[in-house]
Amino acid sequence: MTSERIYVGSYTSQEGGGEGIGFGTPDELRIIAAIPDPSFLTRSADGRFLYTTNELEAGRVSAFAIDENGSLEFLNHRPTGGAHPCHLEIDPSGRFLLSANYTSGSVAIHPIGANGSLGDPSQILQREGSGPNAERQEGPHSHQVTFDPAGAFTFDVDLGSDSVYVSILSDKGRLEEVDRLTIHPGAGPRHLVFHPGGGAAYLINELDSTLAVCSYSDGTLAVVQTVSTRPEDATGENFPAEVLVSTDGRFVYGSNRGDNTIAVFRTGAEGLGAELIQTIGSGGTWPRHLAFSKDGTQLYAANEQSDAIAVFTVDQSSGALTATGTPLSWPKPVCILPA
Repeated sequence: MTSERIYVGSYTSQEGGGEGIGFGTPDELRIIAAIPDPSFLTRSADGRFLYTTNELEAGRVSAFAIDENGSLEFLNHRPTGGAHPCHLEIDPSGRFLLSANYTSGSVAIHPIGANGSLGDPSQILQREGSGPNAERQEGPHSHQVTFDPAGAFTFDVDLGSDSVYVSILSDKGRLEEVDRLTIHPGAGPRHLVFHPGGGAAYLINELDSTLAVCSYSDGTLAVVQTVSTRPEDATGENFPAEVLVSTDGRFVYGSNRGDNTIAVFRTGAEGLGAELIQTIGSGGTWPRHLAFSKDGTQLYAANEQSDAIAVFTVDQSSGALTATGTPLSWPKPVCILPA
């Protein structure tokens, strides 16, 4: 097991759920902030502040100051104006926190004060649209907000309408749409990650277990390849969740909920291609989130339904994963953030 310290977000409202945000090493964690449903965590670039979603019907985001020991001091929370915010990100300038309201299909933007606290929303942007999956795509379902490597464009991924919206974030904290990528119907795009070279991106699709490889230039995404996240002989229902890319851009990793595996892909020249080279058990059930250690030599898997955090060694040559030790028991883990 790694001795690196991590923050862990979890669901508290589920049966058998936790009490809030955990902190410590993967061998020993403790609750440091009792807060409802902190399902996704992010930290400011200077390491002084931590922000979390509170994935409630009356959604909100919360701000904490981080002390020298990694402990958290609650600053404040603000409503997101939507239901069940499931992802958030700080813009590259450090001035705004953006969050994705899944159930209501909207994006909220909150200004960040000099002391790390959150102001009232500068914008709540309601998305529209639907998809062919009547159960899961009856309306918009925002699932992620992220930025390209240059920090020039904002991307919000909508599972409900099979869309990735491309925008510019203004100095006033408002999104101005400049482009849109429409994925094949019924894909259910969930999370997007960019190749470190900046010319490619990878979009994991929850509803049909695919990874879309995209070219990227100046705010424009275009799908160049679509591959399965599962082996050819896989059966049963499966719902991919997280996608990561290695720091050198040679490998992409995705989680499969249902198969309960982690898929490893080798990328092509300049990142424009992906080949499935390994699937390995996730160390539990329903791997909702994956994260690299700070040095990229370890990969964490938060297995929500089996209350387990697994750690894997990443082979720096082949990209392959090897399970390390016994998974740590932790109630309903859904996000890992290395400290």
